Amino acid sequence: MTIGIIGMFLAILVMIFGAYRGLKPIVLTLLASLVVILFNQMGIWRGYSEYYVGGFVGIFSRFMFVFISSAAYAAVMEKTGSTAAIGQQLVKWFGIKNVMWIVYAFTVILTFSGVMLFVVMFAVVPIAFVLFKEAGLPRHLIMAPMAAGGATITMTTLPGTISLTNIIPARALGTPMTAAPVFSLIFAAAVVVFTAVYFKWAEKDARKKNEVFEFPKGFDASSLTIDKSKLPHPVIAFVPIVVAILFIVVNTLLQTSLGRDPVMLASLGMLLALILCLVLNPKKIGIDSVIWTQDGATNGIYAIVPLASVVAFGAVVQNAPVFQSIIDWLMNLDMNIYVKGAVSTAVISGITGSSSGGAQILLDNLGEFFKTVEGVNLPVLHRVIAISGGSLDTLPHVSAIFLFLSMIGCTHKEAYRHLWWTTVVIPTVLIVVALVPIVFIF
Repeated sequence: MTIGIIGMFLAILVMIFGAYRGLKPIVLTLLASLVVILFNQMGIWRGYSEYYVGGFVGIFSRFMFVFISSAAYAAVMEKTGSTAAIGQQLVKWFGIKNVMWIVYAFTVILTFSGVMLFVVMFAVVPIAFVLFKEAGLPRHLIMAPMAAGGATITMTTLPGTISLTNIIPARALGTPMTAAPVFSLIFAAAVVVFTAVYFKWAEKDARKKNEVFEFPKGFDASSLTIDKSKLPHPVIAFVPIVVAILFIVVNTLLQTSLGRDPVMLASLGMLLALILCLVLNPKKIGIDSVIWTQDGATNGIYAIVPLASVVAFGAVVQNAPVFQSIIDWLMNLDMNIYVKGAVSTAVISGITGSSSGGAQILLDNLGEFFKTVEGVNLPVLHRVIAISGGSLDTLPHVSAIFLFLSMIGCTHKEAYRHLWWTTVVIPTVLIVVALVPIVFIF
């Protein structure tokens, strides 16, 4: 068992070291998977053909249409000038000095409304390019507001947030999705305050180093730097994305047949936005618009491959014999019930690279036990588990990070530090501090 544990953590170190050295996700995950397979004596062929490929194909088949439709929509928005129009209008409304907060607020609103983070990335990143170019801020800084906006309070903390990390504890513990609202709002406020401090420091540091905005290598910036007089009216530019968001939110809240399948709902929402964008820009309809859609869809396929390969590595890890031994050890820890929920969820989320995965595994094993503990405040436990899931789930080896970085055209070395401070350090430190009064009060 010991050698297996060593192999698992060595593989994660390989992932982290390789990412910082610039290795591509497929090569990196194949190497890291080999370490897990060898140290756990899983059988090389079975480890790759069954577990690795199974994880890769599973995520690819589930999210392929979301990536295709979202990337195609983003491409059409860019080429019609709608992205540039939205970005410049946001600058007029909120000022060039507030671009980080514009991106943050935009991301918070979309994710809190139930829009999938993958969709949010495709919708917001092109707009962020416009905003950060106007502000003269380096591209890597985009990671800070988008990570903080999509992977903290709207994923784990705000009462009623439509995220798996909030839904899973509600279902397992029989608590409402608005569990512990006072604690949740206080915690969310603290996260925002410390995030604001980091935003200010990061921007000041970038200015001090004289860093400026540059488009990613090979990126066609022509549609984002077009003459302002040739851009569509801002209202026309906003309509497709507003309609798509309303379509997704309404179906999610009403739990329609579409709302019960978030992947299909997100795909249809993006296709609706794409069609509306072309309809509202009739002069752009033609062979060019077909090419834009085709190129965007192709980019969507390219984007999902890094994500699928890192998820494939996670599948190998979760099928390693030692993985269940680690889970069993965590489940048997003798400690305060709230601390146990926090520590176990955080560690499992860190290993699996998923906040919802960490919460699900914990509650599958201890959900019924928690409900029988005398005196436990289940709504508070619900919120502690959810927040803890969003602490170590964004370590450097996590799948979504590879996708995020590829979309903004940055490496781990260039941009991961923003994600580290906003989504790992701040939530982790605050939940540790919050557990002190929780242990004594409850």
